[in-house]
Amino acid sequence: MSTEPRINDRIRVPEVRLVGPSGEQVGIVPLAKALELAQEYDLDLVEVAATARPPVCKLMDYGKFKYESAMKAREARKNQAHTVIKEMKLRPKIDPHDYDTKKGHVVRFLKQGDKVKITIMFRGREQSRPELGFRLLQRLANDVQDLGFVESSAKQDGRNMIMVLGPHKKKTEAMAEARAIADARKAERQGRNTGPDAATDEDAALEAENAAAEAEADEADDAEDADETDAEVEQPTEVSQDA
Repeated sequence: MSTEPRINDRIRVPEVRLVGPSGEQVGIVPLAKALELAQEYDLDLVEVAATARPPVCKLMDYGKFKYESAMKAREARKNQAHTVIKEMKLRPKIDPHDYDTKKGHVVRFLKQGDKVKITIMFRGREQSRPELGFRLLQRLANDVQDLGFVESSAKQDGRNMIMVLGPHKKKTEAMAEARAIADARKAERQGRNTGPDAATDEDAALEAENAAAEAEADEADDAEDADETDAEVEQPTEVSQDA
């Protein structure tokens, strides 16, 4: 059964329970009277409860209603927190610089409220030294303990050793914090562009542009002077080899 609301002449009942544009109860009125009121208020007659007896209809701006509903749904989707598991792969004998880089990515993921799956990949003889991977995972967990916790302890999975880190901060909190920072930066940029320093910045830019133009003109004059000097230099006379 379709739940799409019926509007105006799509309603096929002799009478309806009418709700006014401000939510007030008008009462049970003939359908023709309800349509007349809708035209009088320049609104739509929308059936909001088809299963009631008689059906309930409301006077509203249906286009505005659909727009506001779409905006609410969009805001709800924006605030939804989707659980994401990021993965970071390391080698047991990782270089210190590479370790710092990988740790930076893990920190970023945890700050965003995402879980991180850490995978230590063993190759060849490294498989006989699982303690290397275990110590590396412990080191990483200790380095990021302010941002996350060990959700799944290290365990061997074939040639790999896996550990899962969970964030202390919820995804919704991380998203709200990121939006607040972005809004603050945007407001700061707008204030910088419209504040008292904006004129100073424009003057500085104009001075820099004028200085560049003057420097370009000076270079052109120097080049012209150099061409004139070259023209004034006496050219060597060709000596004939004929006796």
